Amino acid sequence: MKKVAIIISTPPHGNAKGREALDIALATSAINHISVFFVDDGVFHLLPNQQPDQILMRDYIATFNMLELYDIDDVYVCESSLKSRNLIQIPRNIPSKIINNESLMQLLTIQDVVLRF
Repeated sequence: MKKVAIIISTPPHGNAKGREALDIALATSAINHISVFFVDDGVFHLLPNQQPDQILMRDYIATFNMLELYDIDDVYVCESSLKSRNLIQIPRNIPSKIINNESLMQLLTIQDVVLRF
């Protein structure tokens, strides 16, 4: 079993990267230990009450709730990314742990594979 980090750093709508990251996390969780990291504009995936149908996009954000069902409990959010976007006080739509940059780097160094989306 490998330790796989999935870094989501792009915004949720306008491209398929977030959906692809989620698909890979769910598909590989049975044979790998998955950790998901939301950094940079990836933190926008965690905002509640998104309405992607307003811009004719598919609503895959709710599927992030499947992470728990697939035993993916290591879900982290970069504190500085939240602060720089003034989102630190906003409730997040999935359970996640806020970590600082130092902790983020430490967690990434123990991974066998790092995938960035």
